[in-house]
Amino acid sequence: MFTVIGERINTTLKKVKAAVADRDADYIADDVKQQEAAGATYIDVNAGARIGCEEEDMRWLLGVVQGATSLPLCLDSPDPAILEMAYGLVDKKPMINSISLETDRFDPMMDFFKGKACRVVALCMDDSGMPKSVAEVFDRARRLVEALSSIGVEREDIFIDPLIQPLSVDTGNGVMAMEAVERIMTELPGVHTTGGLSNISFGLPQRRMVNRNFLAMMMARGFDSAIMDPLDSELMAVLTTGVALKGGDKFCMNYLKGVRAGRIKA
Repeated sequence: MFTVIGERINTTLKKVKAAVADRDADYIADDVKQQEAAGATYIDVNAGARIGCEEEDMRWLLGVVQGATSLPLCLDSPDPAILEMAYGLVDKKPMINSISLETDRFDPMMDFFKGKACRVVALCMDDSGMPKSVAEVFDRARRLVEALSSIGVEREDIFIDPLIQPLSVDTGNGVMAMEAVERIMTELPGVHTTGGLSNISFGLPQRRMVNRNFLAMMMARGFDSAIMDPLDSELMAVLTTGVALKGGDKFCMNYLKGVRAGRIKA
């Protein structure tokens, strides 16, 4: 199963930021319902953009989002205190975004995860910055998995983010991400991989075309989750087709349903 983390409830987006500031519950609820209908597995909730308002905005968003969907949530914040508060307000096992190897983040988040029933997004970042090679990504992934396993987090609950970097900055970044995912999924069995899919297309025109092709190529290497926009119908068509091609759709039933419903077309 491919895990789709719906990325749209994020206050860095202008319309969401305005809706949160105005407490426009209808806008947020409608977007969440659309993401669920389109095939999201989790709804990501990020309230960090309005400086000084994250706690009250997150509380409000969690109430609205949980009233609009039965899906579990991905709680997205760099602040362990915000995550602790949010964890206490959710009614289903959440995903937590995120932990990294950065000194000021690693220890507080390790303390947070002890005894918690949740899934974990683990970023391949340390104090030296963004990874520069597949070897660096894998070494960080291995260390994160070892650390999380040591406090009782099951491998099936760990989602390694290799930190997808823009193709416009370095044309080797796509290949690096693909090779890193393949190595993680081969040498760290049981874990998942995820990441911000659209990072690859930053700075390029026709970004959705880049994202769609990249998703298919990443899936071929074992990528089994993405933080993405489920309302991009053609991206979701690529996903459904890719699952079938990888042997994950018995008798191609989901693919055929998508075709019949008009969601998949040439």
